[in-house]
Amino acid sequence: MVHEIQVEVAYALPDQQIILPVKVQESCTVEEAIQRSGILERFPEIQLAQTKVGIFSKLTKLDSILRDKDRVEIYRPLIADPKEVRRKRAEEGKVMKKGGGELSVTES
Repeated sequence: MVHEIQVEVAYALPDQQIILPVKVQESCTVEEAIQRSGILERFPEIQLAQTKVGIFSKLTKLDSILRDKDRVEIYRPLIADPKEVRRKRAEEGKVMKKGGGELSVTES
């Protein structure tokens, strides 16, 4: 008897996010779930051979076996390399803030 599990396949564009629920066989791989979800037909720009994928924000391989309630995430390439952006800011002498900025305290 073949048992089915429920997983999700997620993909996000800058202006759109899609999460597709998919029922798959218990021994299903990441790649099989992506294929079964139909997301590749909706977004033909996804090239699985060159695209990174993960399960709940952890990189994984296409042949990884899924568990019930896993969320498969398909990642887009970065527009800009974060290290390069920081390096350019440092060269320009710009101060990078972490968090919401500086906190000032006034005495009463």
